[in-house]
Amino acid sequence: MLYSQLKTPSFIIYEDKINKNLIELNQALSVTWGNYIIGYSYKTNSLPWIIDYMNKKGCYAEVVSNVEYELALKYGNSPKNIIFNGPNKGKSQFIEAITKGSIVNVDSWKEMNWLQEIKLTSDIGIGVRVNFDLEKECPSETVMGDEGGRFGFSYEKGDFKKIIDQINALEHIKVNGIHLHNSSKTRSIKIFEVIASKACEIANLFEYELDFINVGGGFFGGLPDRPTFLEYMQSISAILSKRFNNKNTTLIVEPGASLIATPISFLCEVIDVKDTIKKRIVTVNGSRNNIDPFMNKTNYFLDLLVKNEDKNSVKEQVVCGYTCMEHDRLIKLEDKKELEVEDRLLFNYVGSYTMCFSPLFIEYFPIVYVENNNTFTCVREAWGVEEYCQKSIIKEDNIN
Repeated sequence: MLYSQLKTPSFIIYEDKINKNLIELNQALSVTWGNYIIGYSYKTNSLPWIIDYMNKKGCYAEVVSNVEYELALKYGNSPKNIIFNGPNKGKSQFIEAITKGSIVNVDSWKEMNWLQEIKLTSDIGIGVRVNFDLEKECPSETVMGDEGGRFGFSYEKGDFKKIIDQINALEHIKVNGIHLHNSSKTRSIKIFEVIASKACEIANLFEYELDFINVGGGFFGGLPDRPTFLEYMQSISAILSKRFNNKNTTLIVEPGASLIATPISFLCEVIDVKDTIKKRIVTVNGSRNNIDPFMNKTNYFLDLLVKNEDKNSVKEQVVCGYTCMEHDRLIKLEDKKELEVEDRLLFNYVGSYTMCFSPLFIEYFPIVYVENNNTFTCVREAWGVEEYCQKSIIKEDNIN
């Protein structure tokens, strides 16, 4: 009954679960390092309600484009509470971020050229992203594999040392931090132990103490039988403490999925059931794009909300999305209750990348609710034709 009155398809944000994740992360960082910053990753889910919530809870905004930087400002973030990463910074926003006190991590040679053009009258600090061979020390664990990462400046080839020297030779600018985020498939504690160890090694290139070490994101969060925030931070802190003083060096983490994946579900309903010569096909008014835009999941945390509990089980049912693409198949149900039109499916733990990465393909963005104490509040209406056509320009003689 809790979900029977909601419109479908829809995303549901559970406010208490976000809050629980944030509390646990803050507690883990507080007891292990103490001096820390949590930068919420906008790219993971930039729904306005969510980024406003994170800002009000004290998180910095971690952004990777001019648009995301402007979005952070729009929703009340001070420039000093923005972390500006990635290779897609624009020149004017890059300069503004530096001069207004944002935490900026240089990621490309063009940014070095921009730094040379800035005229400063007071000292500022800037970070640099490190490119290093994580796969070598964590075989088969990284997303990049043997191809290697594409972000930052190569530590092994000497480009990292080169850009450090070039920046520190500029007037009023000094490298005061390093950014070491790497994408992993396993999210293992070992990944972060290697990152922390590499930070200690790289620190030997500097003749002064760094103001911050940014280990990025990629943690598990809110899932049973997975490493906890406390376990991650205990391992990271134990290694960093061998080289850094927590009173002088801030530990920056950039969680996205670990905070927002588990507190969000996707609700859809059955719109058709039919049998082909091969399979029982159950079509829903959602799409795999809504729950797995990278098309790499093999299983889901799923609740079947059936109207008729007396229905028998069916050996196999293939749940398919509304699109006209054959591969839009969400899940194969085996020995589950027979689904019928208007039964509902609740896909849980789908808050990471889904809402911001789903394309405007055939259908547009669905409605979003926030649940708090069994009360549902709409925080984004479903997009229709008007929203889709906004800012489009067409010639008047094309209109019949």
